[in-house]
Amino acid sequence: MTWSILVRDGHGRFGVAIASRFFAVGALCVHTRRGVGAVATQALMNPLYGPAGLAALARGQAPADVVAALTNADAGRDHRQLHMLPASGAAAAHTGSACIDWCGHRQGTAPGNGPAHMAGDGEAFSVAGNMLAGPQVLDATADAWLASTGQPLADRLLAALAAGEAAGGDKRGKQAAALRIHADEDHPALDLRVDDHADPITELHRLHQVSLQRFQPFTACLAGRHDPVGLTDRAAIEACIQAFHAAGKRTR
Repeated sequence: MTWSILVRDGHGRFGVAIASRFFAVGALCVHTRRGVGAVATQALMNPLYGPAGLAALARGQAPADVVAALTNADAGRDHRQLHMLPASGAAAAHTGSACIDWCGHRQGTAPGNGPAHMAGDGEAFSVAGNMLAGPQVLDATADAWLASTGQPLADRLLAALAAGEAAGGDKRGKQAAALRIHADEDHPALDLRVDDHADPITELHRLHQVSLQRFQPFTACLAGRHDPVGLTDRAAIEACIQAFHAAGKRTR
């Protein structure tokens, strides 16, 4: 019912973009944790995979072992699709034998150049989907991601999702899409959802543009792991918002 792309960029950030002919696909399918990984559970999804998968990755288990453990313990595994990307190394995935065609997954890695305090071991991605128009959906999604190196992470994810849609997307049509970016805080840096829309990927792109107006520069001023107070002077916050736009920043 869905296809998604999980990415880790050269700065150790995780990103997820997902689309489906299913209501609120971003609500239960997408899971991320700072410094640990990203997980998407799809097809006849098992929402328990997300928390359990991230907990296992946090304990240092290899993604392939985590995928095997979760699916082997699940009597419904033939109907599940699961993929995950860790903070270091390659992705792992499972596409059950009863998932509806076209279904499958693809992974890849590339060298990265992020700062040492956040770097994993370079860029990596995973794409997976089911009920798709064909394998070209995943190929187009992955190729668009790889072709956009150097652009802002959110822009790359949106372009990848749009490329998959242009290649046929979910063969049943369109309804929902979501975009999440998880950086160096315990909360996501950006978490956008379109739950029910005639053109959800276009609407997701619009919401991202709106987020750049005030939301992204404002949330950068809030308390966080490296600054437990953040800015409390509203004039200083407004100055940061203005500086964000003056610099033409599109960091997420």
